[in-house]
Amino acid sequence: MNVFEGKPVLSQAQARQALDVCVGQVRRNLPKFTRACQNHSSIHNVYPPCDNDQWTCGFWPGEVWLAYERDGGEAFKTTGLILADSFLDRAERGVALDHHDMGFLYTPACVAAWKLTGYEPARRAALMAAGRLLARFQPVGEFFQAWGELGAPDNYRYIIDCLLNLPLLYWAADESGDPRYRTLAGRHIATCLRHSVRDDGSTFHTVFMDRETGRMSRGATCQGYHDNSSWARGQAWAIYGLALSYRYVRDPVYKEAFDRVLAYYLTRLPDDLVPYWDMIFTSGDAEPRDSSSASITACGLLEMAGLTPPAEARRYRRLAGQTLKSLVDHYSVKNPEESNGLVLHGTYSKKSPYNTCTQEGVDECVSWGDYFYMEALTRLRGRWEPYW
Repeated sequence: MNVFEGKPVLSQAQARQALDVCVGQVRRNLPKFTRACQNHSSIHNVYPPCDNDQWTCGFWPGEVWLAYERDGGEAFKTTGLILADSFLDRAERGVALDHHDMGFLYTPACVAAWKLTGYEPARRAALMAAGRLLARFQPVGEFFQAWGELGAPDNYRYIIDCLLNLPLLYWAADESGDPRYRTLAGRHIATCLRHSVRDDGSTFHTVFMDRETGRMSRGATCQGYHDNSSWARGQAWAIYGLALSYRYVRDPVYKEAFDRVLAYYLTRLPDDLVPYWDMIFTSGDAEPRDSSSASITACGLLEMAGLTPPAEARRYRRLAGQTLKSLVDHYSVKNPEESNGLVLHGTYSKKSPYNTCTQEGVDECVSWGDYFYMEALTRLRGRWEPYW
């Protein structure tokens, strides 16, 4: 049986209502998170503040800009611009930027600020971030190195997450007129499709490359359960990342890959449509969920719905609406005394006997999960100009 069969769909009216709940929560959080950032994940469902030095710090400003678009309140704009200044300072001082996550940081924080307000420091910060990402391109193997010293033997690799960093490069190409941003983004995605997507549509989290030949050395699933399994958030990054690159390039190869990774994802869902943290687990397994993967996937479905013929678009919108209905009804924060986040039951990093990750943020709110949930609701309720 299709797990989606007979599942209710979130209506536009319900999406608006859920989005307004999010806006109210963001407004309550402004005093704590205007001159501080939000930690990557909650602790007992409450986010503590942090310095602007994590790879996840861009998602809270993204929520602020989504709230501003929905509400129009000057308090959201003021906070968003203060945060944009913080990101410019981070770029100028190079604070914790020796990695590929420039898109996660600067697209929702600064590209959004530029698009919505024309704030020039935000544009400058985003272009600086795009330049930093460009500098991480490895011509031997043609990929953006994820972390660490460039060329280091133990870090000569990329990860599936980088598909969400590429839109910053497409934006920078259009904004600056420099074609290198677009060219290298295309080379990275070609490498990713060649090595990261398995024949069955599942994905490797990490691909290690040979520094001499540029060939794939091995695939690994460092934040998933096992190298041969498929980490749920990685699968979701692939779904949404491919949809975004398809918008910019319209390469049918991207669309075909999108359909394959989506098909695998859909076959591995439990009854409530929200995946476990790794897709090796199915209904009845005593493992934590990752609600953030469901929100990311909903964004990918709604993005692709705007790029495809009507019958296909209706299917994608229906799948997204069913996913969001489950998230709103069963995972969203209903009581601000329970949590200062938006969505419960996310998983940042879960330790297994086979992976190398540090366990943190398990069965908590996670910053990107809150942002993409809010983005998906924004997309579902009507026309929206993406930040990505």
